[in-house]
Amino acid sequence: MAQPCHPRTFRLGITVIITSGVVRPLDGGVTGVATVDFINQFKVDYAVLSTHGVEGDGSLLDYDYKEVSVMQAMMANARVRFLGVDHSKFQSHALVRLGDITDFDRVFTDRAPDGEMQKILTAAGVEWLVPDICQHATETAKDEK
Repeated sequence: MAQPCHPRTFRLGITVIITSGVVRPLDGGVTGVATVDFINQFKVDYAVLSTHGVEGDGSLLDYDYKEVSVMQAMMANARVRFLGVDHSKFQSHALVRLGDITDFDRVFTDRAPDGEMQKILTAAGVEWLVPDICQHATETAKDEK
């Protein structure tokens, strides 16, 4: 039987709530109607998500419709929504629509989005951030070429 939490967690007084649903053997993700129903019972401060692809118009896409329904429930029940995507996601496509990049409060990425995407984010009031360590790594890689 899998152990969802290390015993040390309980000694620290941390309560862990585990969603119901179907566990995917590939990556341990929990999906399905029971998971969405469970999430819909809560209102949380933050949802931190990622996705497979971001199209030029800001559409967010993924491959697994069950996972997308869970992510949509998380977005709908969060006061603040963060999206984390590396630069490769801006050139990637998938079939299932999650939502729009402008549905998020902040976007974290490893490189600045292209000019058009910056315009979309700015017009919607979405802050985009590139951590200093990512900027430094990108500059170092350019210098080495």
